[in-house]
Amino acid sequence: MKSFFLLVIITLSMSVYSQKVFSVKYESQADIKVFVVDYESQADLLVYKVSYESQAGKNDGKWFFVKYESQADKKIYFVDYESQADLKIYFVKYESQAGWRNKSKQYLMY
Repeated sequence: MKSFFLLVIITLSMSVYSQKVFSVKYESQADIKVFVVDYESQADLLVYKVSYESQAGKNDGKWFFVKYESQADKKIYFVDYESQADLKIYFVKYESQAGWRNKSKQYLMY
């Protein structure tokens, strides 16, 4: 019985910090406004888009884009101008490159 509760707690804690995101159509629907920068050095967060939900990271830049809003941990809106953004991201080619460059913004994705 103890192992069952331990398993439930571990499962719940993993889902709380997973990075399942949904891109909303309107700014008012978003938890976070995001701007995609042109250069890695300009970003707060380096993001790698994973192929499967199980590969999503724990606030480490590995994002899985879900099909439905209700599945997401965070709803994001892509803004047109850097000054409108809460978070600046850069999409990287390799999983090992993902991560925070500006840790002061890390709270935005919890």
